[in-house]
Amino acid sequence: MKDYELNTKNDRETAQFAEKLAELLEPGDVIALEGDLGAGKTTFTKGLAKGLDVKKTVNSPTFTIIKEYKGRLPLYHMDVYRVADSYEDLGFDEYFEGDGVTVVEWAHLIEEQLPEELLTIYLYHKGEDQRKIAVKPKGQRYEQLCKEIFR
Repeated sequence: MKDYELNTKNDRETAQFAEKLAELLEPGDVIALEGDLGAGKTTFTKGLAKGLDVKKTVNSPTFTIIKEYKGRLPLYHMDVYRVADSYEDLGFDEYFEGDGVTVVEWAHLIEEQLPEELLTIYLYHKGEDQRKIAVKPKGQRYEQLCKEIFR
């Protein structure tokens, strides 16, 4: 599988990329978000939510672990940074196999529970406002999705 990259100059461009991606998402899609602290994982998710026609304000679920939003497709936003045990059964699979799109911040912390096929997006600082976004598809569905968005 090929990896894909782009650079954004500000939060707006990061959110616009996510919004564009959201237009191609389908029920059951899983996006793992990784990268630097403060690099824009929540900004990315806000853009995704906008692209899914979510009307509610999206913010980080750091202390609640999972937030659900209604839109064209349901959006399940997880922040597993504070999950104490990566093997703890919190019912993540119900979201991964559900009727919405699941976004998991700090996904590597529950790697054993993630589906085999997913889209991992890494966000890195590249200057004060600039970001490097690396996209790694895992599975045919996500490879096709990347080909479409990066053409």
